[in-house]
Amino acid sequence: MAAISAPALGSGLGYRPPFRADLFANRARVDFLEIIADHYFDALPEKLRELDLLRAHFPVVAHGLDLSIGSAEGIDHAYLDKFAALIERIEPPWWSEHLCFTRAGGINIGHLAALPHTREALDVVARNVETVRKRIKAPLVLENITTVVRVPGAEMDEPEFLTRALDATGCGWLCDVANLYTNAVNHGVDIDATFERWPWDRLVQIHYAGGRWRDGVLIDSHDAATSEAVWALYDRIVARAPVKGVILERDERLPPFGELLDEVERARATLKECGRWG
Repeated sequence: MAAISAPALGSGLGYRPPFRADLFANRARVDFLEIIADHYFDALPEKLRELDLLRAHFPVVAHGLDLSIGSAEGIDHAYLDKFAALIERIEPPWWSEHLCFTRAGGINIGHLAALPHTREALDVVARNVETVRKRIKAPLVLENITTVVRVPGAEMDEPEFLTRALDATGCGWLCDVANLYTNAVNHGVDIDATFERWPWDRLVQIHYAGGRWRDGVLIDSHDAATSEAVWALYDRIVARAPVKGVILERDERLPPFGELLDEVERARATLKECGRWG
């Protein structure tokens, strides 16, 4: 199946309130923004005014944290209603969520948990996406996550599972390059050997970010500059796949804003060089 139809947005930033003033002082250097959808659910009027301000000056896409698209118990309809209201308010060209689960047995487990790579899990994802589509018509793209441990009982590896999930749902792919690299390092996967098995024709958006090492494990911490290894993989992916937009994620230890802009511009240069934007 082909990638979803979407406009090319360029090179942008995951919006974080601490750099709002710097962002507006440098509007011409950021092509679009990604907001964390959950930050605007049940929001105070001041927060909604912030959202309207962002949308007035930038194209905006939304990224969710807790839809739990892989929950066997189905979608939380109260959460879905909040997401639908946000999407209606900002009218993004696409929106995204993680291919994972965050709730089980009615309990929020507090993190993005990996799905078992099984046909049963694929059926659950397809059923939940169908539920979501009845409420939200904007295109949904699904993101690959990092996994500390591999869930036992796998019937396929991650590239096959992701490809089948996208085929079953018709969703596009948000490729988190840092997650892809982190999993390869931590699980001893040869990226070169598996590269062509990922569903590059379904790619819509990219995330990239920096991480850190802890006790011999690479952590996707979003608190450092993007590593050269991740940049190299990013360049390879942009040259290979029809990406529409790329987002730098930085959540902790925010550097001077100029350093974030340097990364955004580096990402944009690859998009232009490969004919993806501009």
